[in-house]
Amino acid sequence: MFKDIKRRVILEDGSQFPSNIYKEIVLQPAYDEAKKNFLSSMLQIHIAHLKMLEEQGLVTYDEAVKISSAIKQLDLDYYRKEEYNPKFEDLFFRIEHELIERAGDIAGNLHIGRSRNDMGITIYRMTLRKKLLTLMNALLKLRTNLIAVAEEHIDTIMIGYTHTQQAQPTTLAHYLKAVIDQLDRDFKRMQDSYRTINRSAMGAAALTTTGFNISRERMRDLLAFDDIVENAWDAVASADYILEASTAVQLAALNLGRISQDFLLWATQEFNVFKLASPYVQVSSIMPQKRNPVSIEHMRSLLSSVAGDTDTVLKMAHNTPFGDIVDTEDDMQPYIWRAIDRLTGIYQLFGSLIVTMDVNKEKLLKHAENSFANVTELADTLVRSEQISFRQAHSIVSKCVKHLLSVGKESLEHLTWEIANKEALQVTKKPLTITPEDFYRALKPKYFVEIRTLPGGPSPNTMRNSLKTAKENEKKLTAWVEAKETTINQAEKQLNAFIEDW
Repeated sequence: MFKDIKRRVILEDGSQFPSNIYKEIVLQPAYDEAKKNFLSSMLQIHIAHLKMLEEQGLVTYDEAVKISSAIKQLDLDYYRKEEYNPKFEDLFFRIEHELIERAGDIAGNLHIGRSRNDMGITIYRMTLRKKLLTLMNALLKLRTNLIAVAEEHIDTIMIGYTHTQQAQPTTLAHYLKAVIDQLDRDFKRMQDSYRTINRSAMGAAALTTTGFNISRERMRDLLAFDDIVENAWDAVASADYILEASTAVQLAALNLGRISQDFLLWATQEFNVFKLASPYVQVSSIMPQKRNPVSIEHMRSLLSSVAGDTDTVLKMAHNTPFGDIVDTEDDMQPYIWRAIDRLTGIYQLFGSLIVTMDVNKEKLLKHAENSFANVTELADTLVRSEQISFRQAHSIVSKCVKHLLSVGKESLEHLTWEIANKEALQVTKKPLTITPEDFYRALKPKYFVEIRTLPGGPSPNTMRNSLKTAKENEKKLTAWVEAKETTINQAEKQLNAFIEDW
C-alpha cells in the first residue's frame, strides 16, 4: 500500500525540484509577488552595485559597460507578464540568467561581494518604505479633510459620551480634533518605523560581509538609505523593521476602527447625526426607505482585516531562528503590503465621505438641550456662586435630577430655579444666592462649551487656535514626507544617469 501511494505522489507531484505542489503554493505566488513589486528595486540595486564595484576597482570600466548594456536591455514589462519557470528558483536567478546570456560570464561579477540575502532584505526595505510613504500621504490628506470639516463645526454642539452614556456637551469639532490628534500619533509611529526600515543591508552578503573591498556606505547613498544596518548578521536576520511597521499600521487600523464604529452608530435614524452623500450609501433591495451606510460598514470590516494581516506578520516571526529564514521573507512580506494598501484606500474613503456628509446641527443641539448632559456645569456654577464644596453642589444637582425623573421629566429644560432652591435648602440649610438669569444660563449646552477655554477644551476660540496649530503642523509633516520622496526620486534619477553614461 505504501509503495502504491508513493508512486502515485511521485506521478502527480513530480520527481525533481520543484514539486508541483511546492511550485503551486510557494514558488509561483512568491514569483508573482516579486515580479509585481521587486523588479524596479532589483534593477536599481544592480546598477548601484555595478557603479560601486567600478569605483572600488573590482570591475573595470569596460566590464561595467558590458554589464550595464545587458541591464539596459532587460525588458521589465516582459518579466511582469512572464509566468514562473521552474528552471529558475526565483526572479533573481531568472534575471541573472539573462544578464549572463547577454554579457557573457563577466556578468557573473555583478554578484561580487553580495548575496541574495542582503540583496533580498534591501529590496524588501525599498519596497516597504515606498508603500509606507504612500500610506503617510493618504493619512495626511485625511487629516486635511478632517481639519476642514472641524473648522465648519466649531459651533456644532453635540453630546459627548462616556461608557456609551450621555456625559457632557461638546462640539463636533472637539471630537474631530481628537481624531486628528490620534492620526498625528499614528503618523509619528509610521515615521519612526520608516527610520528603522530605511537602512541598507547591502554589503552584509550572506551574513558575514565579504573579503572584497566593497563600500557599504556608497551603496547606502546610491540607494537613498539614511543609514546601514551595521552588523552583517543583524542585517540579514532581523525582521523587526517589518514588525515595527506592522505594529504601527495595526494600531492605526485599530484607532480608525473605533472612529468608524462611532460613525456607524451616528448614522442610525435614532441618532441622526449626519446624512451620508449618495455615493456612499446603498438602497435596500426590498425596503425603499433604507439608506444603508455600507461605506462605513466596509470601512470597519476592512480595518479589521488590516489588523488581521498585520497580526499575521507578527505571528509569522514568532519563535523563528535569528538568521536568514523564509518565515520572515517571501511568505511574510505580502501581508504587510496588503495591509498598507488597504489602509491607504480606507483613509481615502473616509476622507471623501466625511467632507461630503450633511451634519444635522439642529438635531444635535436639540438632543443636547433635551438631556441632563449639562448638569456638571450647573454643579460647577453653584460652587462658584454659593461658595459651597463641589460635593454639596453635586448633591443638590443630583437631587434635582432625581426629582425631575420622579415626575417624568427627562431633561434639564424642565428644571427651575425654585426646584434647585428647595434642594439647596435641604443640603446647605440656606437659599440660593445665584440669580435666576445666571441659573438658567448654566443649564444651556452652549454656555457649557463656551466656558471650557482651557487648552484641549471645546470652546470656539480654543478650538480655532487648536486647529490653527494643527494646520501649521501639517506643513511640517507634509514636508517630511516630500523630502523622503525627493531623496528617493533623485537617487533613482542618478542611477538612470549612470546606466545611460556607461
